Amino acid sequence: MTPVHFTFSSAFILGLMGLAFHRTHLLSALLCLEGMMLSLFIALSLWTLQLDSTGYSASPMLLLAFSACEASAGLALLVATARTHGTDRLQNLNLLQC
Repeated sequence: MTPVHFTFSSAFILGLMGLAFHRTHLLSALLCLEGMMLSLFIALSLWTLQLDSTGYSASPMLLLAFSACEASAGLALLVATARTHGTDRLQNLNLLQC
């Protein structure tokens, strides 16, 4: 495993561990998801450059578009929960009370 692959693999794993173990606020969970998507985007871009083919050049841009859509939906949910519940703490959110 090259150092570049190790760096992006560890960045993805750190984002996944942050999402799994540090779930106190919705904003921190969204930031972990964005870190995971950013590491996937950079890894996919480097993989496309290493293969030196133009057939896979659209996939990093597609992933970036989906990441932007995910971020906007997450921020909309964050604003909606902050307005209705007054906080973004995940322990206070109960889906059965909505």
